[in-house]
Amino acid sequence: MADELTHLTATRLLDFDGPAIAGLIHDRGWEDLSRHNQIGAAYDFVRNEIAFGYNRADDIPASEVLADGYGQCNTKGTLLMALLRGLGVRCRLHGFTIHKALQRGVVPELVYPLAPAEILHSWVEVETENGWINLEGFILDATFLASLQQEFSATDDLCGYGTGTECLSAPPVEWVGEDTFIQKTGIAKDFGIFDTPDAFYLSHSQDFGTVRNWLYRHLIRHWMNARVRAIRRGDVPRMPGVALPNYSHGDTNHAA
Repeated sequence: MADELTHLTATRLLDFDGPAIAGLIHDRGWEDLSRHNQIGAAYDFVRNEIAFGYNRADDIPASEVLADGYGQCNTKGTLLMALLRGLGVRCRLHGFTIHKALQRGVVPELVYPLAPAEILHSWVEVETENGWINLEGFILDATFLASLQQEFSATDDLCGYGTGTECLSAPPVEWVGEDTFIQKTGIAKDFGIFDTPDAFYLSHSQDFGTVRNWLYRHLIRHWMNARVRAIRRGDVPRMPGVALPNYSHGDTNHAA
């Protein structure tokens, strides 16, 4: 029993026992769904109703991610885990780093050299009737991904713009009861499995240093979020080292 409860408990980051997340689960009527559909409902909500974007830090509570309305791999993962546990679905975290090249195009070229060679990454593992499933495909919302698919329709292999996949035209991002991925090809280092995001961030953190941490929180992430919004509108910036977007609208002056 203790082992089962390990992957169901609330924590500081997985604050599903608070009114925001508990209220969301109740208002959506997710408690009445089958287990498969509960996972799918939580997954689809985090994937598409929480837009891709950059929060102030990785180790923020799920309720803050929900209030922000946007997130990246780590923060959207925390929210997904909180929703799953709030529904009584066992889940855990798998920690990694990714090569920083995966973020190029979203990170402005002016500050790209300041980024560390490897960036903290994670995905969610959820227990289903068929065993543990890896969930990573929730990171990019459908509109953002569709914009990349349109601009890079000539290739299936893309590492950049928050994407790391060899099947861009049809990546495994929909919940069908199987693994989902969208950044898998960017994996650099595997830290293993953690019961909670709290435990993960106690032993691993993205420390840029005092000055760069301040710049990220107060300037760079807002710049990155502006670029994400531009990409979502179809305005994909140029990125050195990657084939240029199609620029199907004839505009060669994409966001810098």
